[in-house]
Order: sequence, then C-alpha cells, then structure tokens
Amino acid sequence: MRLLFITSNRLGDAVLSTSVLRHYVETYPGIKVTVACGPVAAPIFEAVPNLDRIIEMPKQKRGGHWWKLWKSVVLTWWDVIVDLRGSATAYVLPGWKRVVLSGNDDSVHRVEQMARMIGVKTPLFPKIWLSPENRKRAKELLPTERGQSVLAFGPTANWSGKMWPVELFEQLIAQLTCADGLFPDAHLLVLGAPGEQDMAAPLINTIPENRRTVIFGSETLLTVQGCLENVDAYIGNDSGLMHMAAASGSFTLGLFGPSRPENYAPYGPDTAYVCTDSSYDDIVAAGVDWKSQKCLMTDLSVEKVVAAVGRRFGHKS
Repeated sequence: MRLLFITSNRLGDAVLSTSVLRHYVETYPGIKVTVACGPVAAPIFEAVPNLDRIIEMPKQKRGGHWWKLWKSVVLTWWDVIVDLRGSATAYVLPGWKRVVLSGNDDSVHRVEQMARMIGVKTPLFPKIWLSPENRKRAKELLPTERGQSVLAFGPTANWSGKMWPVELFEQLIAQLTCADGLFPDAHLLVLGAPGEQDMAAPLINTIPENRRTVIFGSETLLTVQGCLENVDAYIGNDSGLMHMAAASGSFTLGLFGPSRPENYAPYGPDTAYVCTDSSYDDIVAAGVDWKSQKCLMTDLSVEKVVAAVGRRFGHKS
C-alpha cells in the first residue's frame, strides 16, 4: 500500500498536518509513505515509519514545482493521495483514492478541519517521529540526568508582529525561575529558526552560560523535537516551533495576538494559550500593515502568562 502525502511549505502547517499522516500510518501498518513538502518542513518527516522518500518542493516560477512533482511520481500507482495544498495534482496522478483539502474553514481548528476531510470524528494529535539518534543527541544537550527542571522558550517568529517583546520574556523567566518561583534555578532552552538568533540575543545574554542551551539552526529539527520531549514546559509565540512543542507532549503555552487561536492554537495532549487584551478582530479592525515589523503583542502582560503557567503547575503567590 502506497501513500503520497502532499503537505505545506510552512513548518507550523506541516506539523499540524502530521495528524493526518499519523492516521494513515497507524491505521495501515506497513504503508509506504512518500512526502512532498517545502524544504523548511522536510526535516520533520525524516523518521516517519516506512518512509519511502521525501520530495522537496521549493517554489518555482509558473508552478514549476508542481510539474516537477508530477514527473517524479506519475509512474507510481498510489493507493491514497492526500493533497493538503488543494492543487489539481492529485487528479492527474494514477491512484485509487484522492483526498484534497479545498480551502480553509475558519470556524474550526485546522487539525479538526483536516480530520473531517479524511472522515475522522476525533482528530489525532500531531506527531513527529524520532530516531534513537535524535533522542540520544537531545539528552546530550540538556541536563535531564540531574533531574533539573528545563523550561523552553520560543521568543521569535516569522513576523515581528507576532513576537511578544523580548524584555517581557526576560521578566517572565525571572518570575518563573526565582527562588520562590514555579521553577527555581531551571535550565533554560532558547529556540528559534536559523537567522533569528540576533532578535533573541538580548534575552539570551541575560542567561548565564551554564544555565542555558541555545539552538537556532545549529541542530536538526528532529534533535530539537527530542529536546522538546524532555522539557517541563514550552512558552512561545505562535510559530512552527510552538506546534512542534505541542506535538512533543510537553506542556505548551502559546502566546497569541494577531493570529487566530481558534484555528492555530497549539494542538496536543497538554496545551494552553493566552491572548493579548486586544482580540485578533480588534487588532485587525484597528488597521494592520502586514508588511510592517511593528509588534502587536505589547498588551499581553507577564502576569497573564505567569497565571496560565500557574494554572498548570500550581500557583505560588
């Protein structure tokens, strides 16, 4: 049995789509999987069970990436073709069953929409499969053997408008890790995409070197996922890393402002989110220049975030 799984260019959307892939992998043991996606998202699929191959689809002019995909898979008979990008490709390939996502439904979470698309009433949580080597490397990077608490933070995002101010992350860490905080003297894992470390530098520089692990492209995404599986909590902006954290099973708290948690909240077994005092609709109604780098998260208070962590781990005050 063969599955062609066409998913997103974006990391976050690709992570959410693993809920669909998980359904096929777990429902049909031994199914041979071919994944087609963007280069940024491709690494999260490297340890998928029975993976045949990953086809990277960097965007090309005049839809050339779709033509390239068609040529690379047209000679294979597919038992199932899942196209989460809503292209016509699934209809011009040989196969038995085709499932194509036709647009976004903003009335439900994306995971729930995709589950409905494949006829599943109760969605599975997204899942990123790891190899033993990924887990081994993750343990080398974190002080898990000593039993020290580990907190992970994602202070960056692909757009500055979604980034909670770095100085507020500093205040948050100070409150959580002080002597009477929820995680006194915790080790801190600071994460972001390649090229984003400069944005997080003011935060990183406030953390002593012996109490921090910093990963901004220096490790594989699957090693990052292995690290996320070993943290007590992850707190970060709406980003692909937030969705990876939710898929890891560790407590994940997403910080939201100019994006809809109804559609993109962290989706996993232990998740929560907090929003700016201004709702998404309020922010948009006030006028948003989507090309601007102006922060739109300033009215999310540290106290509100600390309270959300306290609800999960027990409030100390």
